[in-house]
Amino acid sequence: MSICGVSAAIATCGAIQGDRKKLSYVTSLVLVVAMPMMVLMPWIAKAIGMPDVVAGAWLGGTLDTSAAVVAGGELISDAARDAAVVVKLSQNALIGVAAFFLTVWWTLNRKTDSGTDAKPKTSLAVIWERFPKFVFGFLVASIAFSWFVGDATVADTRGPLNAIRTTLFAMAFVSIGLETSLGSLVTTDQGRPAIAFLGAQAFNIVVTFVAAYVFFGGFPFAP
Repeated sequence: MSICGVSAAIATCGAIQGDRKKLSYVTSLVLVVAMPMMVLMPWIAKAIGMPDVVAGAWLGGTLDTSAAVVAGGELISDAARDAAVVVKLSQNALIGVAAFFLTVWWTLNRKTDSGTDAKPKTSLAVIWERFPKFVFGFLVASIAFSWFVGDATVADTRGPLNAIRTTLFAMAFVSIGLETSLGSLVTTDQGRPAIAFLGAQAFNIVVTFVAAYVFFGGFPFAP
């Protein structure tokens, strides 16, 4: 979740053949925490007078879902939204790297049903089977729209593509909600996963706040 929240959790679950119920728990936890942060963080940024670009970088490095990053950035300004998206997409690009190494680790360390070490050989076929294919779609689309598609075409397709994205996001999150028990967020393993996530998120908010000012605030780097 430290990479990209929901998308990274889905990629990881596929890479290590994780429990789908635990994936649903993780996804629900991310969304439940991201919703108030999406509203409160822009309000805090405005209240303390953060520059828009710095505030956007703060949101992009802290919020764990791309949709919340875009929405939170737009609550501040277009410049904040753009900075937030750049930071978030920089994190998203790491999903493929993390999934690759997790696939190799899982293949070398997985257990058999009896609990003994399986220790199978890592093959390209196994890595390909476990690797999240949507990462390739992300890379291909990014490369195509960055260097091979004209600016006019990009502008003309932005509206329809955003509408499709919004529809699919809504369908995905409603489906997650249908299988989510909010009570389980605090009762699963005596609430330890939720406490761990909240603690890590609080630490992330502080560290990312400092990093946003360092890289986007004008000192020591140019704004």
